[in-house]
Amino acid sequence: MGRWACWVAAVLCLTVLWVGVLPAVGALPAADEEGNQDESLESKTLSAEDQVKDHSTGTRVVAGQIFLESGKSDSQSENEENFHSQEEEKENSLEELNSLEMSNLLNKDLEEAEVQSPAEEQSNKRRQMQEAEDVYQIGMKILNESSKKAQKKVAYQYLLKAADMNHTKAMEKVSYALLFGDYLKQNIQSSKELFEKLTEEGSPKGQMALGFLYASGLGVNSSQAKALVYYTFGALGGNLIAHMILGYRYWAGIGVLQSCESALTHYRLVANHVASDISLTGGTVVQRIRLADEVENPGMASGMLEEDLIQYYQFLAEKGDVQAQRAFEYFNQAANAGNSHAMAFLGKMYSEGSDVVPQSNETALQYFKKAADMGNPVGQSGLGMAYLYGRGVPVNYELALKYFQKAAEQGWVDGQLQLGSMYYNGIGVKKDYKQALKYFNLASQGGHILAFYNLAQMHATGTGVMRSCHTAVELFKNVCERGRWSERLMTAYNSYKDGDSNSAVVQYLLLAEQGYEVAQSNAAFILDQKEASIVGENETYPRALLHWNRAASQGYTVARIKLGDYHFYGFGTDVDYETAFIHYRLASEQQHSAQAMFNLGYMHEKGLGIKQDIHLAKRFYDMAAEASPDAQVPVFLALCKLGVIYSLQYIREINIREVFSHIDMDQLLGPEWDLYLMTIIALLLGTIIAYRQRQHQAIPRPAGLRPAVPQQEPPPEHQPPQ
Repeated sequence: MGRWACWVAAVLCLTVLWVGVLPAVGALPAADEEGNQDESLESKTLSAEDQVKDHSTGTRVVAGQIFLESGKSDSQSENEENFHSQEEEKENSLEELNSLEMSNLLNKDLEEAEVQSPAEEQSNKRRQMQEAEDVYQIGMKILNESSKKAQKKVAYQYLLKAADMNHTKAMEKVSYALLFGDYLKQNIQSSKELFEKLTEEGSPKGQMALGFLYASGLGVNSSQAKALVYYTFGALGGNLIAHMILGYRYWAGIGVLQSCESALTHYRLVANHVASDISLTGGTVVQRIRLADEVENPGMASGMLEEDLIQYYQFLAEKGDVQAQRAFEYFNQAANAGNSHAMAFLGKMYSEGSDVVPQSNETALQYFKKAADMGNPVGQSGLGMAYLYGRGVPVNYELALKYFQKAAEQGWVDGQLQLGSMYYNGIGVKKDYKQALKYFNLASQGGHILAFYNLAQMHATGTGVMRSCHTAVELFKNVCERGRWSERLMTAYNSYKDGDSNSAVVQYLLLAEQGYEVAQSNAAFILDQKEASIVGENETYPRALLHWNRAASQGYTVARIKLGDYHFYGFGTDVDYETAFIHYRLASEQQHSAQAMFNLGYMHEKGLGIKQDIHLAKRFYDMAAEASPDAQVPVFLALCKLGVIYSLQYIREINIREVFSHIDMDQLLGPEWDLYLMTIIALLLGTIIAYRQRQHQAIPRPAGLRPAVPQQEPPPEHQPPQ
């Protein structure tokens, strides 16, 4: 009975301590754990700061529930005190507790006292996260507002500090900067460690990047299976680049079974986001510069056309770039000088609004009207948009259709696109999918990204056309490749031009994973030239071969010829003339490549990978000369060589004895041909003898056989005075 009383007293003490401590700790009871299981699934996709906020909020709710339970324990303690007052004789039993029970009570008290430490840690963690957020915001402010490289490096120092404080977004920024060498020294191993840490925290960006490292074998042993797993988790977390990579892998059958429908699902999701970010200008300008073509043709223009330049300046204006502010001033001056194109573009800028130009429908309408009155198709299209959506004017579908038709007749893509949309949706006109398809096709030929998107939707759903998954995927892929991440194509190109091949090849490799054919060929080119030191010398050709193969699968002629060269010479693979011949033939038949035709002629001439046939060799040489004027000189030399070889081969094949045995001289020269031959020989001998006698008479005798005649000096003559 005494021991029971002691345990009751101990329970009372623990209850008091529990009531005082747990509201501050915020421990979850079992019932609350079951109730929050569904919420925990959503919390995995939240950012780090959001997770901290949700946790603190849940703590307050749970604390209120704990207070209710603690009230019940107080009433129980009052009953127990009444019970002890009635039985006072049992209080003496408290002194009979043995040393073991006292030590247990002390240990429990210490454990309850230590429960306060997690609360302090949580408070410190929240304070540290707030400090990290402040440092991160400072770094991002400097990064976004500055254009100088030195200032951006300072910004990344702040981001580094925030990343050291376990700020998730800062770690994402720093890890990618370390991977690409953007304003920080490139360190793939450090970026890998950060990606692994982010992956453990459930960051989709970290998961996607770790998948890229495993796919490309940078910093880790290459594993396509692990890459697929991380890409899948990144896509489930909502990472658009991971979706794009998976779309390309399902489309090309890389590491997975080829599935057009799966590729369509991933590409459509990304294309929806890209299309929602597209303005009237038709999307972001993408510079697709191939390093191999630039080396072959150093004079080829990589500059932008006028429209591309305008779109580029508008893109800079949306980012608040200083150059765009200057461009706005220049366009303003040109508009004041009466340039209709500048007026129309200013109307666009005012219609869409940006950090440089405030949004104003009235001002935009004025510029559009001026440009439209001068017959400018951009102004006509802008005026049609104003009437279509009622921007500064009442909605008028008839006028909108009128101005769109005028712009479309002049070949302006915006007018064609909007005209197609009106026919597709039946706005102001009767629904006509054939007309919509016609104008969408015209706009797509002009490169408008929304035209590609609309065509993809029509082919994916079979609206107005026969459903074609393959066509829809190709169109959606084109849309996805015009997303904001396409800016890295120019960043990688600039890195290569600055001599930083390691940074350039890593950026191209990531873009190659996304399915950019230009990035695949450029990565293969850098590897082929052995300019990237981060890739082992023994791995350069096999990796280059892989990316040449992927680029060739997307229709790049040079890549197809490179595949033939690699198999012909055994670069990164075994020498295989038959495979080389197949690649050359594909390049010849599909892309009409003069180089491929010349190579086929050479292989026919030598009998490499195919039966030797000099006639077919000459045929391919002639085709190469017709396909390209640059091939005429090498083709002429090859044909001269081929003629010599053909003559020698003919002489080698014939038998001279058999030739003479089949010749009938009586039939050829007559029955007395031998007399004629002897007469001719006699005449030749007589001619030779006469010629030699005449030569003998003309030879002078030696000087020693003739007496020397002294030469007499001429008589002196009068010399002129000196």
